[in-house]
Amino acid sequence: MIYEAIAKLHRENVLPDKPVSQLIAQFRGAVDDGFRKVMSKMGISTLQSYKGAQIFEALGVASEVIDKCFVGTASRVQGTTLEGFAADALARHDIAYGPVIAVMGDDGEYNWRKGGGKHINTPAAISNLQDAVRTKNKAAWLKYTEASQKSIEDCTLRGLLEIHADESRSIPLEEVEPWTSIVKRFCTGAMSYGSISKEAHTALAVAMNRLGGKSNSGEGGEDPERSIPRNGDSERSAIKQVASGRFGVTSNYLADADELQIKMAQGAKAGEGGELLGTKVSREIAKTRHTTPGVTLVSPPPHHDIYSIEDLKQLIFDLKSANQQARISVKLVSEVGIGVVASGVVKALADHILVAGHDGGTGAARWTGIKYAGLPWELGLAETHQTLVLNDLRGRVVLQTDGQLKTARDVAIAAMLGAEEFGFATTPLITLGCVYLRRCHQNNCAVGVATQDPVLRAKFRGQPEHVINFFYYLAEDLRSIMAMLGIRSVNELVGRTEFLRTKPDYQFTKGELDLGLLLKPAHAMRPGVATYNVVGQEHQIESRLDSRLLPDLLESLRTGKPGEVETEICNTDRAVGTILSYHLSVAHGLEGLPQGTVRLRLRGSAGQSLGAFLAPGIAIDLEGDANDYVGKGLSGGQIIVYPPRASTFDSHLNIIVGNVCLFGATSGEAFIGGIAAERFAVRNSGALAVVEGVGDHGCEYMTGGRVVVLGNVGRNFAAGMSGGLAYVLAEGFEGMCNKESVDLETVHGEEACWLKRTIQRHADLTGSKHARGVVDRFSELLPRFVKVFPKDYKRVLAEETAKETTDNTVSVEPVANDVVDIEDALVDESLLSDRVQKLDKLRGFA
Repeated sequence: MIYEAIAKLHRENVLPDKPVSQLIAQFRGAVDDGFRKVMSKMGISTLQSYKGAQIFEALGVASEVIDKCFVGTASRVQGTTLEGFAADALARHDIAYGPVIAVMGDDGEYNWRKGGGKHINTPAAISNLQDAVRTKNKAAWLKYTEASQKSIEDCTLRGLLEIHADESRSIPLEEVEPWTSIVKRFCTGAMSYGSISKEAHTALAVAMNRLGGKSNSGEGGEDPERSIPRNGDSERSAIKQVASGRFGVTSNYLADADELQIKMAQGAKAGEGGELLGTKVSREIAKTRHTTPGVTLVSPPPHHDIYSIEDLKQLIFDLKSANQQARISVKLVSEVGIGVVASGVVKALADHILVAGHDGGTGAARWTGIKYAGLPWELGLAETHQTLVLNDLRGRVVLQTDGQLKTARDVAIAAMLGAEEFGFATTPLITLGCVYLRRCHQNNCAVGVATQDPVLRAKFRGQPEHVINFFYYLAEDLRSIMAMLGIRSVNELVGRTEFLRTKPDYQFTKGELDLGLLLKPAHAMRPGVATYNVVGQEHQIESRLDSRLLPDLLESLRTGKPGEVETEICNTDRAVGTILSYHLSVAHGLEGLPQGTVRLRLRGSAGQSLGAFLAPGIAIDLEGDANDYVGKGLSGGQIIVYPPRASTFDSHLNIIVGNVCLFGATSGEAFIGGIAAERFAVRNSGALAVVEGVGDHGCEYMTGGRVVVLGNVGRNFAAGMSGGLAYVLAEGFEGMCNKESVDLETVHGEEACWLKRTIQRHADLTGSKHARGVVDRFSELLPRFVKVFPKDYKRVLAEETAKETTDNTVSVEPVANDVVDIEDALVDESLLSDRVQKLDKLRGFA
């Protein structure tokens, strides 16, 4: 049928420029790309695995439809029946073939349209909110809450609920927890510097620091200068996020945080990594993220270093070692079964869990990535809270949720479903001036919120006070709800679903929704156990090898006086060097100390994460071998691993370090006297590494640094590599390299001299006979070396060379593209102009 429709459009000159066969081929290509996109979100590699996998959940579909059409699929709230679907189909048929010819227009799937589809954020709500927070207009605030509540009723599960209060239980407002205490439970969302402008990112941080809440850096790193107070204000983000991309994650970044958040999933586009188009990667962004200006950045989903709950537990341990004062948070996305996952996360010693809903979005995402993925936070939060209470784990962890929280009623319902902290992202941006044009990823935000263009950034008019006023109004409204319910503190409200019920006047003509699973009171399911966080986790950091070495090295770490220790190591000694790096970073910041100021000489088999986030000035010499994650997040330190001096085997034929070494390394050096296993130097963004062979997926997603491989490599080398350089001496390398994003070249000139010096240094440090042999035969072997040069990186370097000015703008022009984004097809410039003009009464948009 679709092929016939394409042919008809061609005959009628709607698509006259190309033959029908080409149009059909393009359609099939688009469908294939979309299909593979969905498969990749779910971690599925083959079509055979996709068939029958049932990797979706039905939302709002009756069990009779599930039993007939989708046997075995979860559908927790019931919903539309077969008759309801039939009614929809007949209504659409009438539009197409009825007696009255209907004009098919934009029904507001992506942008708000009068009379179109329902949206949580409407022009009336946006304008009233901005009026309220800018002028402290309480009347405008009441209009905002009324408009938002109507939108929430139309769009969300919580809109079907009402808060049931017994008037006899009400208490005076004065007895309720003060607003200054409540706002400390509020956080702003993980919107990275890059997806939004520096001005917006900083304003959020200043506002939350004044309130005592927390702002979130997002996965894009943060400029260390923001930790220096300015005019009495701190611009530092209290929450530092660690995503699979590891952008900008250094020892100093981790040490300067109150909370470290592991981004296991994206709420608004579950299953995908982040994406920042090259047009938004300015020099400042590239510096912060340790990458190249103008090159698109893609964060892989977190399977590169987290394959299991044990791997997540190791990362939690690494981060706790990197900052013992910070609590460790894990961000999960709402989905069926999240309760079991959350139980494992608590047992892995996380201090905090964020349950992210599907609502919302990011200033770096295309719209097609945020539709029909993820689930409402109401479902995930209720399941997580109930499961943790049933397993007596709830008291060990703080539970937070986010996803288009708009009013105090939303916060109250979130608390009743199990949350004790609350995240906000879109609404704080609206208070700072966002007018919801939904063009965030295009770098042309008209109000300077989601752009890196300096001209547009100059139009930013937001102030921290606007965010503060929003949270003040919100907290005061929440206090009123709590007083009505007879609740004195937020902790008393957590999990109290008995205050909620489905609206009795709610009517759903296509079926019947059942919210009973959400409203089961967890405290009644297992009486007597904690229903909110009451105790801290026991991380036992003090018993680790680093903690035992610290007294002997603390003076060196603080003063820069050279220090050295020798000790045996075994495979239960994990993250060695990480606690030492924390103390060095606290004392000396990002610059650290001169290389080798503090040296650890180790003998034996090291446990996981040897030298994780190793800071500048610390060197580790290991005579032996090491487990996975050697040099994870290497931050300027030096790691040397070589076999026992008495060994007789050939180092270049034996694996000496495990998987995922140098993942997310930002700087420093690693000399590995043997073979590294799979996923070596994934997302390396600045470190130098020399190794004598690697397994599959080496240098994947690499954005900077240099890697020298003196031996064979596994398949899929350099997949997604967008920066840095690799030099490989391997048999049959071309067949093992993924050449989609890289070119293969020869090595010559000064580069060859550098390569020889580097290999010589590797031979001297590791005692490698294989490396020494390469040096001795360098002239003979040089033609066999292959230089792996990313295409994007090469293009940017060429343009940088040709460019005379060095201003702080994006260094590359957007690549011309005849394919128009769907959002551009739906929104014309006159509509954008009209929308901004309507909101201009609030000032600050000129």
